[in-house]
Amino acid sequence: MEQYVIKGGNKLVGEVSIGGAKNAALGILAAAIMTDETVTIENLPNVRDTRVLLQAIEGIGAKVKYVYNNCVQINGGSISDMIVDYEYIRKIRASYYLLGALLGKYKTSKVALPGGCNIGSRPIDQHLKGFRALGAEVEIEHGMVSTKAESLKGAHIYFDVVTVGATINLMLASCLAEGDTILENAAKEPHIVDVANFLNAMGANIKGAGTDVIRIKGVSRLHGTTYSIIPDQIEAGTFMFAAAATRGDITVKDVIPKHLESLSAKLQEAGCEIVEGDDWVRVIGTDNLKSTNVKTLPYPGFPTDMQPQMAVVLALANGASMVTESIFENRFKYVGELNRMGCNIKVEGNTAYIEGVEKMTGAELDAPDLRAGAALVIAALAAEGFSCINDIEYIQRGYEDFEGKLTVLGAVIKRVDNEHDAQKFKLLVG
Repeated sequence: MEQYVIKGGNKLVGEVSIGGAKNAALGILAAAIMTDETVTIENLPNVRDTRVLLQAIEGIGAKVKYVYNNCVQINGGSISDMIVDYEYIRKIRASYYLLGALLGKYKTSKVALPGGCNIGSRPIDQHLKGFRALGAEVEIEHGMVSTKAESLKGAHIYFDVVTVGATINLMLASCLAEGDTILENAAKEPHIVDVANFLNAMGANIKGAGTDVIRIKGVSRLHGTTYSIIPDQIEAGTFMFAAAATRGDITVKDVIPKHLESLSAKLQEAGCEIVEGDDWVRVIGTDNLKSTNVKTLPYPGFPTDMQPQMAVVLALANGASMVTESIFENRFKYVGELNRMGCNIKVEGNTAYIEGVEKMTGAELDAPDLRAGAALVIAALAAEGFSCINDIEYIQRGYEDFEGKLTVLGAVIKRVDNEHDAQKFKLLVG
């Protein structure tokens, strides 16, 4: 099993380019099959989740061609199967976007219930409610979600909770429905806007993405297009917080600073210096991190996907901090791992109480999910001595060449797949 071996204690310094947004890419890849013409998608992150979804898309008959590492062409004109039960698809949450895409285009779909990170219950009831409102019959049998409709008719859909997944899925299904659809209490994340912009580039008529009311006028068909995915807000944030935790100085390039405002604000509260340009943000760390409180909220609030990384920074700050998780109930699984490194964190309900410590020390660690895994990498880079992080396949789901980008910044990190290579690396770097 692959693991990261890390020697901590180096300040991370330099520049890093941020890739395309994974969460936008997954919605866009599903949307790409909704036309019979060729779609070219640029700035596609080459991570495990996108590769699995592309394999699933190929598995139902679409043609997929990698133009180069971060550019892919998809043609959905040859799709012959509406059933997606590819063995790996159960491992990624975004498999459910194929429900909306296939239902919109073919008026039927059957997809294995999704998996992904075990960070708490993420029910798909709002997706199914929305499909039914558009006129589809929906059933769950034998671990599969089935949808079918004679035709889809526009509807007024109010989401009981703010949900990114259902917002995207209902945009997909309704853009080819007859008449007008209104999605109310919609999610406002940057990747919602990106999926809407992509669909509009294919000929859809979607207005209001980025606000809590999205209006969609159904069209009869979609056409091919070329589209570049927005930068990944969470990858950018992860490197920004790595600069803070290691007291380094990192410039994250190819980003949209507006998307990072909630992160920059918290880093400033913690004592870091933030400098912004048109498409870059520089984070200059400090030897005296300050405590602060954080609560995760839907965009434009502080993202739940950055909560574990923030906890690492606060664990090294002077004084007491609180981190409150309002999105997912199981997002504190990493706390036990950090405490094994010498941190002082207690969890009560949905709040972590953090008493800052002067230093962390290396340990053998298990990554419990994607973002917590990235947070443990940051902790290991800030700690004294060696750490080994297991279950890094979680991290590879959302970060392209993570260890390569960190190495350029001065990190001492290696991905190994056996104990002999781990020991060899430790001897080599001392």
